Amino acid sequence: MQNPAQSAATEAPDSGYSGNDTPTGAVPGGLLVSNGWLASIFLAFLSSAGLYYVNIFPVIVDALMAGAGLSAEQAGQITFANTIGAVIGAFTVSWLIRHIPRWKRAAVILLCCSIGMDVLTIQLANLDLLIPLRLVHGILGGTLVGLGFAVIARSGIAGRSYSMVLLVQYTGGAIGMGFLPALVLEHGTYVPFYALITFSVITLLMLPFIADYPLPKPAVAGADAVASKREPLPILPIAITLLALFCFQFANMALFAFIFDLGKSFDLPLGFISQTLFWANLIAISGAALASITGQKLPLAKPLAIALLVTLAGLLLFIFSDIRPVFILANIVTGMTWAFCVPYFLTMASRFDSAGQMGAFGGFASKLGLACGPLVAGYFITGGGSYTQLIILATLVLVVCLAAVPAAARLDR
Repeated sequence: MQNPAQSAATEAPDSGYSGNDTPTGAVPGGLLVSNGWLASIFLAFLSSAGLYYVNIFPVIVDALMAGAGLSAEQAGQITFANTIGAVIGAFTVSWLIRHIPRWKRAAVILLCCSIGMDVLTIQLANLDLLIPLRLVHGILGGTLVGLGFAVIARSGIAGRSYSMVLLVQYTGGAIGMGFLPALVLEHGTYVPFYALITFSVITLLMLPFIADYPLPKPAVAGADAVASKREPLPILPIAITLLALFCFQFANMALFAFIFDLGKSFDLPLGFISQTLFWANLIAISGAALASITGQKLPLAKPLAIALLVTLAGLLLFIFSDIRPVFILANIVTGMTWAFCVPYFLTMASRFDSAGQMGAFGGFASKLGLACGPLVAGYFITGGGSYTQLIILATLVLVVCLAAVPAAARLDR
């Protein structure tokens, strides 16, 4: 995530929302039962540590714009560097994942180096160095997240674990949104980076407790010859799934990264925006929890289609952000569906192979969308575009995600 139970955990190709993603045995190498709920949570931390900054992007962006005097374009460039680095790291590890048998050792190295990059960011306090520093940090973090997604994909508890990834991210995001803005005002621009260090240290302490979840191995002699005769991977459904995941993350992050400035443009006070995001993130956790339940009992296509349509409605609600209850509702709705849909997309990707390579590619597509969203939005706003126009643009991009519903229906069959 050799006895039959271990074989089921490492060789079963269906590691997604199929109702069969809870193996009966345990994989040695860690201090936790490999198919337990706590294992899912620890795997979620592993897959979230390298990308935790995404969950507090609004705080980082607002701190850089208000505290350091950067424009929306400059803040967008820095966040883009961080996430495009993650794209590079995730893309690279997606090709190498089958050649990394000792993934725990790699995770330790990546976590320690990421902490070092955050420390350098704080100590140097030089805005000219932020872009290259955050680029390197992103490469390290993206590699770690891709590694974590691949491990989840072959853990035998992928559906639950991907949901836990979103639960961990939204919990951490809620804490960050609720407390970091005030701490930034009191202690300075670089407070969010202390939060990143803390998250990485916690994850580092969890690693010894996680099972090994080794790469799948042929169970019998001649299995390679048999495997070579299997049907090739369905390229079109995979491409559609990855494109939909990219568009979903692009559309949501284009607004989320600038949500503080969006709220201010509608004359909403900073304190109200911060508290709204805090509670919206807490409520959004229920979306991930719901995905962990429905994913094991229902097919993929119908819940995903409904959630995408609700997301479209939620994004359009932001047009009326000058009405405070509507702003609150828009954040809650899009937060819940974001936490619900991403596990479904990641699980769809992971079900295309058993070694976790497509799961890692899912992480790559996800981070590419997260990187491009803030960059495009930053240029759009700096170039004179309004937030109402940006909301409409994000909604149109999200429509593309509906193309993934037929691919989900095929996986259901």
